[in-house]
Amino acid sequence: MFCYQCEETAKGEGCTKAGVCGKKGEVADLQDLLIYLTKGISICNTKTRESNIENKEVDKLIMEGLFSTITNANFDKEYFINKIKQALEIRDELKDKNPVQNTNDPVTWSPDNDEDIMKKAEEVGVLKTENEDIRSLRELLTYGLKGIAAYYHHAYILGERDIEISNFIQEALAATTKELSVDDLVGLNMKCGEIGVKAMALLDKANTSAYGDPEPTNVNIGVRANPGILISGHDLKDLEELLKQTEGTGVDVYTHGEMLPANAYPAFKKHSNFVGNYGNAWWKQKEEFEKFNGPILLTTNCLVPPKDSYKDRVYTTGVVGFEGLKHIMDRKDGNAKDFSKIIAHAKNCSSPEKLEEGEITIGFAHNAALGVADKIVEAVKAGNIKRFLVMAGCDGRHKERDYYTEFAKALPNDTVILTAGCAKYRYNKLDLGDIGGIPRLIDAGQCNDSYSLVVIAQKLAEVFGVGINELPISYNIAWYEQKAVLVLLSLLSMGVKNIMLGPKLPAFVSPNVLNVLVEKFNIQPNSTVEDDLVKLLPE
Repeated sequence: MFCYQCEETAKGEGCTKAGVCGKKGEVADLQDLLIYLTKGISICNTKTRESNIENKEVDKLIMEGLFSTITNANFDKEYFINKIKQALEIRDELKDKNPVQNTNDPVTWSPDNDEDIMKKAEEVGVLKTENEDIRSLRELLTYGLKGIAAYYHHAYILGERDIEISNFIQEALAATTKELSVDDLVGLNMKCGEIGVKAMALLDKANTSAYGDPEPTNVNIGVRANPGILISGHDLKDLEELLKQTEGTGVDVYTHGEMLPANAYPAFKKHSNFVGNYGNAWWKQKEEFEKFNGPILLTTNCLVPPKDSYKDRVYTTGVVGFEGLKHIMDRKDGNAKDFSKIIAHAKNCSSPEKLEEGEITIGFAHNAALGVADKIVEAVKAGNIKRFLVMAGCDGRHKERDYYTEFAKALPNDTVILTAGCAKYRYNKLDLGDIGGIPRLIDAGQCNDSYSLVVIAQKLAEVFGVGINELPISYNIAWYEQKAVLVLLSLLSMGVKNIMLGPKLPAFVSPNVLNVLVEKFNIQPNSTVEDDLVKLLPE
C-alpha cells in the first residue's frame, strides 16, 4: 500500500500499512487496480470517443470507479473485487469490438482467479511511476479526475449529460499511461480544471432545474421529539426520494455535513418532516451519530469507519460501502430507491439527542448572491466592504484546523467571507454580523457549489471592469480530499493567482511541481493567523 491522496496522509508523506481514513491496505491496493483498469478501458474506448459516440456502460463504470476511490467513500473489499471483474469484462468486450494495437499492461492483463487479482493489486500502485515529478503530475491529474467524476455522477443521476466531460476523463486516464513531458502533463492538469468548471456548472444546472434555486434560509440546528433519519454525504436525489417516502410516517429527516445546503432548496422545504441540520462536519460523526439515536444514510464519501455501538444503524447507498453495513441498492428501470427498511428501522428508535439549538443562515448560491449584487457593489464603492475572503474547501479532524476559526474571528468588520464545502463548519456558527444587511458569511453551499463563487467573482469583475486578480478578493482555501483538488485546479485554470492553501500542502506535489505552481500562480501555504492577515488583507 502507498496512498497520499488526502491531506491527512500519514506523516505528511503517505499511508503504507493502513489509511489514516481507516482504509485497509488490501482495499487501497484494490482501489489502485481499479483505477489501473479504467486506464485500460479508456485506451480501448478511443475509437468510440473519436466518433463522439456515448458509451453509457463505460461512462458509468469509470465514473463509479473513480468516485468510489475518493477518500472516505468505500472501504469494502468485495465491492472492489466485483468492480474489477466488471471492468475486465467491459474492457474485453471493447477489445473484441474494436481491436487495439496498444500492448500496455492495463489493456492486456487478465487474472485467472481472485488470488491473481490480489497479487496484481499489490504491483500497480502510485510508486510504479519512478520519476517523482511525472508521478506527482499524474497523481494530481488523477485526483482532479476523481473530483470531476464525483460531480458529474450527481449530474448524471439527475439526467444531465455532457459527452465532452466523459471523453476528457477517458482521454486523461489514457494519457497517464504515456511518456508525456512535464509541460504536457501541466497542460492536462489545467485542462482538467477547465472541465471541472464545466462539470460543476452542469451539476448546478441539474440541481437548480430539479429543485429550484437555493434561497437565503435560516436552518434549524435543534431537534424534535419524533424519531429521525440522518442523511449525510452530497446526493440530493437520494434526499428527494427519502423525503417523499417518509412523508406521513412520523419519521423526521435531518441533514448532516455536506447535506446542510439542501435546506435552502425550495423543493425540499415543502416537506413538513424535513427538520433541519444535525451536527457538524464529517469528522465528528462518531460522537454525533452515537447521539442521533436513529439510522444514518451515507449517500457519498465522508464516511468514518463506524463504532460498533451504532454500526447497526448506518446504511450506505450509491458508491459508498463498508463491510458489515446494510446497503440500499441503486435505482432500476427508472424507479426510486427503496428506503422502506431504513424508515422501518427509524420508527423503532428514540428521537435524536439535542446537540445544540438555534439557526444558521445558508443559501447564498450565485442566483441569491447576484440578486443583491447592486447592494454588494454599492458597499464596495462606499468602502463599507474592503475585502472578500474565499474560504472554501474541506474540514478535517486535526487540531491545526482551528486556524480557520481563529482566522475568521480575526477578520476586520469590513470583510466578507465567501464559503462553500464543509470548511464552513469551522466558522458558520460564529456571530459575524452583517454589513448593511449583507451577511459577513455568504455560504454558497456544498464543495461543488464553489462554482457559485466563481460566478460571483466573474460578475464582480465585469461590474468593476477589472480582471479577476484585480478584484478585492483573497483566497484562503482549506483542502482535504480529491474534490477540493479539482476546485483548486479549476481556480488555476481560470488564472486565479495568490491562493493560500492549507492546513498543509499536498504530499503528492513534488518540490519541482510546487515550484511550477508557485512561479505561475504564486500558490503559498498558510502559516499563522497574524502573518496571513497581513498577506491577504493588503493596504
